[in-house]
Amino acid sequence: MRSGVGVERDFTTRKVRWGERIMEGLLFAAAAAAVAVVLGIVFVVVSESAKFFAQVSMIEFLTSTTWTPLFDNPQYGIAPLLTGTFMSTLVALAVAVPLGLLVAIYLSEFATARTRETIKPTLELLAAVPTVVYGYFALLFVTPLLQNIIPGLPSFNLLSAGLVMGLMIIPYIASLSEDAMRAVPRAMREGSFAMGATRLETAFRVVVPAAVSGVVGAVILGMSRAIGETMIVVVAGGQLPQVVTNPTQQGATVTAFIAQVALGDLPFGTLEYNSIFAAGLALLLLTLLFNLVAFYLQRRFREAY
Repeated sequence: MRSGVGVERDFTTRKVRWGERIMEGLLFAAAAAAVAVVLGIVFVVVSESAKFFAQVSMIEFLTSTTWTPLFDNPQYGIAPLLTGTFMSTLVALAVAVPLGLLVAIYLSEFATARTRETIKPTLELLAAVPTVVYGYFALLFVTPLLQNIIPGLPSFNLLSAGLVMGLMIIPYIASLSEDAMRAVPRAMREGSFAMGATRLETAFRVVVPAAVSGVVGAVILGMSRAIGETMIVVVAGGQLPQVVTNPTQQGATVTAFIAQVALGDLPFGTLEYNSIFAAGLALLLLTLLFNLVAFYLQRRFREAY
């Protein structure tokens, strides 16, 4: 006969195991749900894009430099939207990458604990500001300011939109980069100090190279956020689909066109309506490409360090 204590212990053990199995099942369901959502999005975009490409040549879509799907004589060249997207993203990264990395280095290597606890939450509040507010800030404040510096700058331009987008994505780059830098072992810093390096030299020659895989991931995340931004470019960048070679020009991005058509009165299932899914597919593949490059670079740098 087993004692009552042994029976109670077995019951408790089985209870714990069942609790663990239930929790594992819930975690698996959450992960599977995330994957299912991604697959569902891909399925909808690809299936609707297939209807578009059944009537429009892929060659025209990729090589034509005219995008006028809503005109009487529609043309479907994605190049104007892609150049507008690239230009606004490049301007945003030119602002966010240096500023974000400098903020991350300061918070990781120079700021006191109290300063870090004050600055970092305040910085992350920038990510909570509605993007439409950023858009009107770019249109009503940044653009007039730039017009005093650049005569002839149009009221709608990708330069002001890109600059404000850069401010918007600074928290993404700064916060993730700072986390990667703080994960660098303290022994590496102490070894650098022992060799006579200053704090600044240690930050730039030891900490940043050691955390470069996380920094690359942060930059790619910020880039993806900028590529997918809608309201800032809609409000401040204009909606003129043209091949953009200068950020001072007005231009349209892929997301701006999708927003323009989605809010219109086009009947569901028409070629013009399906064009938003073709544009969305191009944006999806572009973002996927950037993420694959990020994974490759992260792996290379992680192996190097």
